[in-house]
Amino acid sequence: MDLAAFRALAPLCWRAPSAHNTQPWRLDHQPDAVRVGWEPAHTLPAADPSGRDLRLSLGAFVETCLVVAADAGLRLRFVADHCAADRRAGWLRASPHRYDTPFDAAQVLTRRTHRGRFSAGPDPEVVAAADAVARASGGTVRAVPEAGRLARLLRAADRQTYADPAVVAELRSWLRLTPTHPDYHADGLTDRCLGLSGREATALRAALAAYPVLRPLGLPRLLAAASGNPLARGGAVLVLIGPPGTDDATHVEFGRVLARVWLTLHAAGLAAHPLSQLIDTAATRDALGSLLGVASERLLHVARVGRPVGPAAPSARRLGGSGQGFR
Repeated sequence: MDLAAFRALAPLCWRAPSAHNTQPWRLDHQPDAVRVGWEPAHTLPAADPSGRDLRLSLGAFVETCLVVAADAGLRLRFVADHCAADRRAGWLRASPHRYDTPFDAAQVLTRRTHRGRFSAGPDPEVVAAADAVARASGGTVRAVPEAGRLARLLRAADRQTYADPAVVAELRSWLRLTPTHPDYHADGLTDRCLGLSGREATALRAALAAYPVLRPLGLPRLLAAASGNPLARGGAVLVLIGPPGTDDATHVEFGRVLARVWLTLHAAGLAAHPLSQLIDTAATRDALGSLLGVASERLLHVARVGRPVGPAAPSARRLGGSGQGFR
């Protein structure tokens, strides 16, 4: 295994998506393999207590590594070996063959999360292509019907999210609402990526700073209302659904599936805007499962998908090519 060549690809590998852009993955080089693990300080114990989003992020990172390595001519494979106690997802090892993927490093580099307006939703054939990717691993991708009911669920999920002080504190720790923030170019959710104007970013900073005082006076409801209705910005809502009996190892595998789904959408000129709050809150997760006729524990990821009206700002990355993040 050419470890030096793989190290050189690190800035591209780090373009993988993660919840709140925490970039939780860590790579430890062994003599004959690379261990894929995670850093506890870059997880979300309040917003993601089950670790579902963490495991999806790790799987997406693995898939990104394999795509980038294949594009560079390196032959790698992933050996799943999830162990929560050792904070390990698995191993990247040498392979006799290049990873078989239709994607390349350029698509990894240009893929964006887009929270702005969409001119149209995905065509049926694109949804079918994304569904085929999920079905190859035993899952499915479904479009959510009844947009009006979904909007009500989204409002309820936002109110519940902002009502939890621990979740709000965690969100605040990962927000980068001014370029003067010391980690603005490293990680987290910037004002640019959230599509906030200078005035909106300042107002959100002030509201979150006053949260402990204003929470009893109804601030969570006001924050939820201020979030607006992303469904009004166009597109369709797609849900990634795992197979029955989904466990932690399945989450890592479906993180890989999620990366392939997002790259499939990107190749068709589409972008995704995650709406994870719908399945982070038990009541709305159960309601969404009922709407789709699926057991709620099988709901793995929800996103608004469509054709962007304009470009989205690239999210920050902690790794800029110096080798940081490797051990």
